[in-house]
Amino acid sequence: MDILEVKELSRNFGGIKAVDSLSFEAKSGTVTGIIGPNGAGKTTVFNLITGIYKPACGEITFDDQDCVGMRPDEIVKTGISRTFQNVRLFKRCTCLENVLIPIMQRSKCNIFSALIRSKRARRTEREATEEAMSLLSAMGLANEAKRDAGTLPYGLQRKLEIARAIAASPKLLLLDEPAAGMNPEETLSLVNLISEIRRRFGLTILLIEHHMDLVMNICDHIVVMESGRLLFRGAPDEVRRDEKVIEAYLGKSNAQ
Repeated sequence: MDILEVKELSRNFGGIKAVDSLSFEAKSGTVTGIIGPNGAGKTTVFNLITGIYKPACGEITFDDQDCVGMRPDEIVKTGISRTFQNVRLFKRCTCLENVLIPIMQRSKCNIFSALIRSKRARRTEREATEEAMSLLSAMGLANEAKRDAGTLPYGLQRKLEIARAIAASPKLLLLDEPAAGMNPEETLSLVNLISEIRRRFGLTILLIEHHMDLVMNICDHIVVMESGRLLFRGAPDEVRRDEKVIEAYLGKSNAQ
């Protein structure tokens, strides 16, 4: 079943077509990769799906809901969460606080109850803290819970951002270059982590990535973009063998 459908999606910036009549789908429970050269329009697609940009035309349907025209916060509530190409954390807050914020945002405790520290508010806070610690543990960050996010090594900041995105309780998780800046060992660890969070949280994952080893090892389906348009889509083995993809992006050595 397709949980996300993008049809004839376009977005212009002045006279430049950043995304040009793009169509693809993501099936529930799968990992779909979006690859392509720099400037292909990949992050613009994420910004369109999450409501940061409005499309010039086209359709975005998530879980049978039309998302075009929704605000980013409304889209989060439908079940879509994301990370960013450049890590965006509350760097002066602790790791625990970073993950607690989206959990508390979806709690049903009202402001008055929180202010007077009612029994319900205390229970909500306790349960939210337990959930946040569970997420940090899943990311291997439990021992860093009280540490300010900005003091973490870059690779751990990436993991914390993923934990915070999952804390919003999404059905669809968008990862924008999650392995950027990571060394080969950290990238391998990330492959295992993405596989685990997909299984553990029952997520559908859409990711942008330049590390082909990660893409080929973890994706069920790959969308290849060039100059805002769809160049090819298919399974990793099909993408690896396609001559257009080899010529435009992968190169002969990576296609072997």
